[in-house]
Amino acid sequence: QVQLVESGGGLVQPGGSLRLSCAASGATLDRYVIAWFRQAPGKEREVVSCISHTVGNTAYTDSVKGRFTISRDYSKNTVYLQMNSLKPEDTAIYYCATVSYFSSNGCPTVGRNWGQGTQVTVSS
Repeated sequence: QVQLVESGGGLVQPGGSLRLSCAASGATLDRYVIAWFRQAPGKEREVVSCISHTVGNTAYTDSVKGRFTISRDYSKNTVYLQMNSLKPEDTAIYYCATVSYFSSNGCPTVGRNWGQGTQVTVSS
């Protein structure tokens, strides 16, 4: 019912910023809870952030709190992940996905509908 496409990844120096986009089609984005996941080489996939149907309800994993911000633009049917103060440890393929619920205590760890991913590389 919904298709997701990520974009905005690239190469950035430590301390720099990137904004990732997750564009939805086939359904309006406000029907879904959306989460950002990432997976680095040799490591397990982890959830980074999630946002409820209401833009004011967001959650983040501890390693990105204070640096990353998730948001929605309903007019563009898009979810964003603003990433500031990037570290080499943030290097990964980033995916957006629909998830089944929202909790301010922690994001769901199982995605349902997935985008194709976008590469983020933080290196000097």
